[in-house]
Amino acid sequence: MTLPRIAVDAMGGDEGVRVMVEGAAIARRSHDGFKFLLVGDRPRIERALENHPGLGGASEILHCEDVIKGDEQPSKAIRRARTTSMGLAVNAVKQGKAGAAVSAGNTGALMAMSKIALRTMPGIDRPALAALLPTLEPHDVVMLDLGANTEADARNLVQFAIMGAAYARIVGGFDKPSVRLLNIGTEEIKGTDALRDAATQLSQASGNGGLELNFDGFVESDKINRGETHVVVTDGFSGNIALKAIEGSARFVTDLLKQAFTSSLRSKIGFLVSRPATELLRHHLDPNNHNGAVFLGLNGVVVKSHGSATAKGVAHAVNVAARLLENDLTKRIAQDLAELGEDALSRNGSRSGGARRSGPSPTPKDQKPTEGEATA
Repeated sequence: MTLPRIAVDAMGGDEGVRVMVEGAAIARRSHDGFKFLLVGDRPRIERALENHPGLGGASEILHCEDVIKGDEQPSKAIRRARTTSMGLAVNAVKQGKAGAAVSAGNTGALMAMSKIALRTMPGIDRPALAALLPTLEPHDVVMLDLGANTEADARNLVQFAIMGAAYARIVGGFDKPSVRLLNIGTEEIKGTDALRDAATQLSQASGNGGLELNFDGFVESDKINRGETHVVVTDGFSGNIALKAIEGSARFVTDLLKQAFTSSLRSKIGFLVSRPATELLRHHLDPNNHNGAVFLGLNGVVVKSHGSATAKGVAHAVNVAARLLENDLTKRIAQDLAELGEDALSRNGSRSGGARRSGPSPTPKDQKPTEGEATA
């Protein structure tokens, strides 16, 4: 079976070529059937490939020296899409030269370029940024949107739920993932009109067997990592705030433990005794083990690696792209949308003013992307 190539923006991220190439080499050990299009400065990539001969034989280099800066405004970045490593990697997916693109560069720029180049799938108004977060259970939780859309109406939230469930079925192996909407409480009367409208639509569709998911109501932010659900759905503004709070709490816990175990001789002895448990905690909270946020809803696969990811983290992001290609994520989302039907996604009858609109999908000008980085 001939598998599509993965285009890697080798210039993106904090450390650039060395880490991106090493990450691709690590990932190929699990997906040795995949080939790569490494986009970036040829001399630097060739030097990096000298340490990974197995990857070199499975890769083609697309030379490009221009790079999108981490603080560059997306509106400016998209003007250089045809000359930058990030833009060329995304364009390779559009042209069919690659099945997926992976970048550790500027999140807002990557989203803007991807939306313009690949467009949204039929039946999807807005793409969403989804990532895997650790839980107390053996499975991770899929959370979206994490910053692609600052606002979302009921129709958007239902579409996010469909896309998130399709993603969870691939990465988690669930037949009918449990889906919940992020809210300030679990009672049916809580939340905005858009949240309650989305809950009604998802409850009806799930109860009628029209969706490959189980809608289980609302979830509060303190329960996201408990493992009680497989997919958490929200708008990009709330999702980005929740994600940063979770990341900050994880860093706080690890830093607090480090201070506690180094405060005295007795604490250091205690650390040696409890080291197996603390190592397990460190592994569980390591963002590199959950790296790789996905732009769901596009006509192609684009994965965002965290800018500070190590080679192991980049490998995880590339593995995510490989699994989505192998399981044909876009086809699964399209099938679920077709099963639900456009009538079930109608804005008619919604309580929220923003949910009453009918007609064609909003244009890119209607969309409000978040320009800050929002990856797990």
